[in-house]
Amino acid sequence: MNFRSDLALECKEPTMRQTQGLLVEEETHAAYKLTRLKVRSEEAARALRKPMGHYITVELPPLGEYANVFGDGMECVARELRALLPGEGAILVAGLGNSGMTPDALGPRCCAQVLATRHITRELAKSAGLGRLRAVACLTPGVLGRTGIESGALIAAALRAVCPAAVITVDALAARKLSRLGCTVQISDSGIVPGSGVGNARAELSAQNLGVPVIALGVPTVVDAATMIADLTQGTHTPTPECENWMVTPREIDLLIARAAKLCAMAINRALQPHLSVEDFLELTE
Repeated sequence: MNFRSDLALECKEPTMRQTQGLLVEEETHAAYKLTRLKVRSEEAARALRKPMGHYITVELPPLGEYANVFGDGMECVARELRALLPGEGAILVAGLGNSGMTPDALGPRCCAQVLATRHITRELAKSAGLGRLRAVACLTPGVLGRTGIESGALIAAALRAVCPAAVITVDALAARKLSRLGCTVQISDSGIVPGSGVGNARAELSAQNLGVPVIALGVPTVVDAATMIADLTQGTHTPTPECENWMVTPREIDLLIARAAKLCAMAINRALQPHLSVEDFLELTE
């Protein structure tokens, strides 16, 4: 069976290091581990089962055990995100997912804490002591079952109004291993398929479809039950067909989503407005 995972790091086998067109860089720090995968060939894309592009994974201490989300790990996410974004121009942040379903609420809860600045004039920002703010617009498109409109269609409409240089999407992901839930952040520039983390994939959001770079930021919040069973039993047990419709999430998912949303929001804020501090953002967004 195919083991489902949205994390490129989990799709990479040790033998893939020699795959033509796949570059792997790893850094280990006291507070986090950083892995950069650069998929530069069709061969590498097929082996990884991911589109060509950059995939950055930041592995953090479990957010359920450590309340401080503003440390070196968050700053690392901000730096890596900033490196993938255009240096100038407005940015549209789209919080994907269902706010009424906790494991899928990462995007909306993150977007609510991102500092929207597109409506603030330069004169007003200067008078408030905020310096020159980069224009940022935030959108929470919701899900098709509640709005009757595909999130991709709403984002495309917002693009025509905002004319951003790039889009940042935030969404819940699915992992293969339980140990990765709530403590792994993935950043990629290959786009995203909304809802894939909870088994409800919609139309792809990518540079090819939207016409501007799409940077995807996500945290795994669920594990496919069939994948989990096969992984825990090391392939000795074959999951029943019913398991393919089940998703597993930790019982402390409310806490994990709250902290992961805050971490992602502050990383986006720091990436887009590096001259402001975390304290500034906490005052302006709460």
